Amino acid sequence: MGRRDLIAVGINQVIGGAIFLVPGPIAAQLGNWSPFGFVLAGLTMLLVALCYAETGSRFRETGGAYLYSRVAFGRFIGFEVGWMQWFMRVSSQAAIVSGLASTILYYWGAAYGGWGKALLVVLITVLIGYLHTRGIRESTRAIAFFTIGKLVPLLAFVVTGLFLIDWRRLSSFPAVTPDQAMTAGLMLVFAYGGFETVAVISGEARDPRHDLVYALIATMLSVTVLMSLVQLVYVASLPGGTNSETPIADSARVLMGWVGAVVIGAGSLVSMFGNNVGSSLAASRMLFSFAENGDAPEAFGRVNSRYRTPTVAIWFSTTVTIILAISGSFALIAGVSALARLVTYTAVSVAALTLRSSGFPPAAFVLPFGPTIPVAALAVTLATVAGATSDQLKVGALALLAGGALYVCNEWRRARAGHLAVESRERLN
Repeated sequence: MGRRDLIAVGINQVIGGAIFLVPGPIAAQLGNWSPFGFVLAGLTMLLVALCYAETGSRFRETGGAYLYSRVAFGRFIGFEVGWMQWFMRVSSQAAIVSGLASTILYYWGAAYGGWGKALLVVLITVLIGYLHTRGIRESTRAIAFFTIGKLVPLLAFVVTGLFLIDWRRLSSFPAVTPDQAMTAGLMLVFAYGGFETVAVISGEARDPRHDLVYALIATMLSVTVLMSLVQLVYVASLPGGTNSETPIADSARVLMGWVGAVVIGAGSLVSMFGNNVGSSLAASRMLFSFAENGDAPEAFGRVNSRYRTPTVAIWFSTTVTIILAISGSFALIAGVSALARLVTYTAVSVAALTLRSSGFPPAAFVLPFGPTIPVAALAVTLATVAGATSDQLKVGALALLAGGALYVCNEWRRARAGHLAVESRERLN
């Protein structure tokens, strides 16, 4: 993959379903301040992305936060970070594919039902899994296609809106309480999530240590500009419509009529499908990285001799995604994404400082201003826990315990395999 491929992956993962859904709830909290909220959140999350950039510039391998944490803090913490990152990807994919199936079946009422939705979930997820088995170039081409497919309607919405909105509607700015700011801030942080996928797959780039830095910065700056302008057009075109479940589609209908609403609706479907492709790619590469480092059964590291893809890891992640989506259990575990992001972002922020002090592996990119940026990024990630509910924390803790149990089981398996190998050599001697 080249730099443009990595940037496409980053934009595809950040510009997922959230930009079509969260502008309304955020505007309900911040009013006309909400476009500035998007700018501030984007620059804040850039701090975390910069920590990924410096830390990732020390490595050429696949794995992202898992790999960085493993080197900085040891195998157990590294595995826990990687486990949460993988779990976040498959649960996110399950939630998105379920929503995508529901949206499609909304226009296909005759097949709407348990079996119809389940069949569509399986078909979409298996299709994406098959795509990934055909090679990284096929995957990145698909992601580039979906990225363009989602950006075109959003850019059309922004350009048209900037000419048609009544700018006088932006003249008043309501008072915002601390609770409103915190609620909106949490939604904004999660709206910008997904850029870390670039770090997970960067080991398959032509020049991982330099391309990752370029791609992360370009991704965050691009999505910050686009999402802020989308929010600006929304609040200026649809005052009072902040409780809408389809805010951008409703705004497009006001500005461009039903044609605009259809274009945005189609764009949201393309966006969700493309986001699913990226999540699936990252999940399979996480399992591959586990196996490559001895933290999962060797089968997950098995690579197809023709396409050079980790087929076992791909189909395992695909199967788990289907089970979660069909069973509906993703609704109970999706809350773990809050803690999962907290764990991964915190680990990378601290790893940036830890690896800098050790000097190994050497970095191709070092952040300016000493420890200022990593410390600021750490403060941002820790602040997100303040908005987590008790249920989210409980589910997150259970996920961490499950990861710990898997780690212990794998260590027992490794020890058992080593013991059997010793016994075999003794018999031969």
